Amino acid sequence: LSSTTMASTTTIPSSELTDLQKLLNAFSHITSITSPTDILAAFGLLDMPAAQKYGIIFGCLTFTITVIAVISLLYLGGSFKRIEEQAKSGELVTAPDSVTQRRRRPLLLERLLEGREWMIRTNYGGQLNSSTKKDEYTNLTKMLMTTAPSDKSEMSKEYEENYIKAYKRCQDKPGGAILGGRPNHRFEAYARAFAGCGSHTSLNYRWSYARMYESMAGESHKSDERYESLYKERPHDIIGKTCRLEPLLASRHSKELWEITSGNACNEHKAYNPDEVWGFLDCGPFKNEQALQESDVFQLEHTAAGFAIVEFVTDRLVGVVHLSKDDPKNLSVQLNLPIVKPTSDGSIEQLEACFLLLDRLFAYGYRRIQICVDALDVRGKRLPQRLGFTQEGQIPKHMIVKDANRDSIIYGMLNSDWDKGARSFLLKKLHGAAFEKADAAIVAKEEAVEDQEQKLKEKKEAEAKADKKK
Repeated sequence: LSSTTMASTTTIPSSELTDLQKLLNAFSHITSITSPTDILAAFGLLDMPAAQKYGIIFGCLTFTITVIAVISLLYLGGSFKRIEEQAKSGELVTAPDSVTQRRRRPLLLERLLEGREWMIRTNYGGQLNSSTKKDEYTNLTKMLMTTAPSDKSEMSKEYEENYIKAYKRCQDKPGGAILGGRPNHRFEAYARAFAGCGSHTSLNYRWSYARMYESMAGESHKSDERYESLYKERPHDIIGKTCRLEPLLASRHSKELWEITSGNACNEHKAYNPDEVWGFLDCGPFKNEQALQESDVFQLEHTAAGFAIVEFVTDRLVGVVHLSKDDPKNLSVQLNLPIVKPTSDGSIEQLEACFLLLDRLFAYGYRRIQICVDALDVRGKRLPQRLGFTQEGQIPKHMIVKDANRDSIIYGMLNSDWDKGARSFLLKKLHGAAFEKADAAIVAKEEAVEDQEQKLKEKKEAEAKADKKK
């Protein structure tokens, strides 16, 4: 059509125009737009103030960008693909319900599940309602004690295999210089520490504990004699650098514990108010040793464990530390604040005692350890913070202690937090950055050796199978 024909249609009344003429008339307005001013005029916005014009333009740009962004996200997120798949399959895709979400929750590691079953079976005979006798170790205490045979005739096959494996490993790569006249001292120290951790703890823990034990025992002839003598006399103790943990017994520890917590002058320490020790606890102070023996300090519940904290250099009792509310079904347990004399509150021995228990508990597969502290106990609240625990909440009217209300603050530590840095942080605080760095290097080397040995074992097994087929 010519331009004259299109121009002539504009003079004809709209009621007389055909559909084609109306379409051509509409296109004539579009083709006449040559500038932004023509666009504003077409929409009747030419006479508007400049600020409103810019506002409308900005709004249009924002809308366009938003639409492009939404479409891009839908495309990149796979929404269009899912719609296409749904159209092909004919199935309705909706958000999962609570039951489906529960089924999708990740399962625990097989190692943790096996550890849980073993602890329930070993500590509680398959049931969680057993009891304990007076002045005997609870099952939880027995589990945490260092494993050691009384003589070679009672050595279990499991212990013997771990001992031999560790002995050979240390022979290949001893952790330090060999002392004169004692060619096997490092190998024996490493092997008894490694085997003493039991077969149900993690390998990383056994390597770390055994190397630390070996390094301390191998410092000198005197230290080697001390550790060997200690192993013969008290083979079940958990050994640290500044203290050791002895399984708690009233017949062995009650007298010294009463002396250091009674408030009376003891050794080089002056008399003090015994409420500094017992004020926030639901028992004590005690008039005599007999009363202490009959208290909850020594008469433990079946879900509890107790250890005496003994200073390594002087062999003096520092205090006691308890575990309670053991729940192997859910792999959780509570660490109670250590009962120590005032001069040892906040000491490195107190911290290391807690570290030794935490390290062994997590090595057995526990997932969560909590500390419950009286909300008014200012000194007590410092310990979980120094250990790296996280404050999880406060429980009002949680307990009645000595006929008074107690609000409690709950602190927690997870196994994931322990592995990802809490252990290294505490180890560095206790023994310095160099010790922590050396410990990490030891574990990394042991992992590399273990991985290499496992690959060689698998290769030999594969070759043996191939030979049988031939």
